[in-house]
Parts: sequence; structure tokens; C-alpha cells
Amino acid sequence: MAQVSEEREDRVDATGEQPAAAPGTPEPGDAGTPAAAGTPGTGGPAATPAAPETAGGPEVKKASKAGRNLPAAIGVALLLGAAIIVSLLTVRFLFIGIIAIAIAVGTFEFAGVLRRVADIRVAMIPVLVGGQAMIWLAWPFGREGALTAFVLTVLACLLWRLPGGAKGYLRDIGASVFAAAYLPLFGAFAAMLVPPSDGVGRVLAFLIGVVASDTGGYIAGVLGGKHPMAPTISPKKTWEGFAGSVIGGVVAGALTLSLLLDGQVWQGVLFGVAIVLTATLGDLVESLIKRDLGVKDMGTLLPGHGGIMDRLDSLLPSAVVSWLLLSAFVPV
Repeated sequence: MAQVSEEREDRVDATGEQPAAAPGTPEPGDAGTPAAAGTPGTGGPAATPAAPETAGGPEVKKASKAGRNLPAAIGVALLLGAAIIVSLLTVRFLFIGIIAIAIAVGTFEFAGVLRRVADIRVAMIPVLVGGQAMIWLAWPFGREGALTAFVLTVLACLLWRLPGGAKGYLRDIGASVFAAAYLPLFGAFAAMLVPPSDGVGRVLAFLIGVVASDTGGYIAGVLGGKHPMAPTISPKKTWEGFAGSVIGGVVAGALTLSLLLDGQVWQGVLFGVAIVLTATLGDLVESLIKRDLGVKDMGTLLPGHGGIMDRLDSLLPSAVVSWLLLSAFVPV
């Protein structure tokens, strides 16, 4: 799922110190503060080449204001976007397959981080199998199929973890149920946008709304972000960036609902505002999760973006709201 922008703030570990420098990108609403220069590796002083001297002292390479490998990020976003557009314009049900793959990879990333950092063990087999069932059953059976698969997944997780004993049982089950709800159940709502005859328009309205929100927030934040929106959660997210997200989301919603789905402009405005709110909520929730775990990104699969989970954060809750509002505004 392609988006131009994404949160890549500097994480603070449990000791209050900045973690080792790594390539990153600012979140939507980033204040645009240049990223700190990377620290030397662990090879010792001899392994670190000396900085070239200039008349004014050692030359310091300035970090990009974008705070990330912008060409790589744009390239990956274009490739993902092209795959989605091709699937929608050829056989639109292929988009459900893209969702299923993204959710499976995201589940691996999420479970891997939990186990590596916090020794929390997600019931992988039930969550993976049940997650695929949620997505694919949402195609012919809608929300009833997805919710039935979710309930059976929870029961399977309870049973799967029994042989491990009482120690950490509630912790592991809680993480497993959260993973099943946060990833495949939310993703199933994106899959439910596809089956109607105007499914391509519904999916595009959803994706364009999220991309416009993220892009508008990123641009406005980099250019003029000064007032932190949630400093204890996501220090680089600003109110100026949020205003940019609202403008982008509202314009995208008004255009997509009126041009692609025969909806009204006022419905598109409400849709755009709702997408901005849920996309921002998704960003903040993912920030809290990563701060709690003390990690910068959930993975490294996508250059300039992080992992699949780092691309899904604003999409997942927005998929639920998109399906609800589009079902109300443009009934099948």
C-alpha cells in the first residue's frame, strides 16, 4: 500500500538516551527539524575515518531536512502504488491478495519485534491462518465472515498457548488477540471495499484519502511545523502538519466521492475529515507501540519506509472507517 509520507521520528529508549542513529523519515506533521548526524560504528576509533578539515573546522555533512532517504522512499512508494493500480484496473480482486500478503508480512514483523524485545510470544500459527481466513472470508461473506474467523482465531490462540503453562499466559494471549484484531481484522474491512461493482472507486477513495492526509501533513510540517501536537508521544508531529493533513484529506475526499462514487461533495468532506482523524490516530498508536518496545521501526523491508507495519499504521484504522462511511454514503 503506497503512501508518500510516513512517521520516522527518533525513538528514545528506556534510559532516556537517543538510540543509535539510523535512516529515518519524519511523520506526517513533522516540524522539519534536520536529523542528527549518525554516530560512528562499533569498530573503534581506528575504523572511523577522520572528517575532512575546512578553514572553519571539521566539515559537517548536513542531514536532509526530510530526515530520510527520500529517493528510496519515493521509489518504493511508486512501485507499491503501481502494483495496486495494476491490480485494481485489471482484476480488482487481486487487491485482496495484496492485502493478504501485506497483513501476513506485518504479522511476522509485529510478532518478531514482540518476541525479540519483550519476550512476548504471539500464537503465530493461529494468528496467521486465522488472519488469512478473516481477509478471504470477507470477500464472499462480508463482515459476518470476518468476525466469525476472528472469534475462531481467538479460541485457537487460547488453545495453542495452553501447553506453555501459566507463566506469561495472559501476556501472550493478550498480544495474540491484539495482533489478530489490529492487523487482519482491520485489514478485512479494506478487502470488503472490493466486491461491489464500484469497488475500484471505493478502494481508490480510501487509499487516496490516506495518501493525501499523510502527504499534506508531511509537506505542511516540514515547511512550517512549529507547535508540537503530541510531544510525549510523537515529538515531531505538529499542529501545522495536522492542518495540512486536513486540507489534503478534505480535498481528496470531496473529489473522490463526487467523481468516482457519485457521492455528494459534503459527504466527501466528512469522509476526508474522518480519514485524517483515523490516519493520525493510527500514526500515534504505532508511535506509542514502538516507544513502549523501544524500537525505531517495525522492520527494514522497505527502504526509506521501514517495515510493512510502518506503512500500515494509518491505513488499518482508516480501512474500518472508510467501509463504514462509504456503506452509509454510497450504499451498494
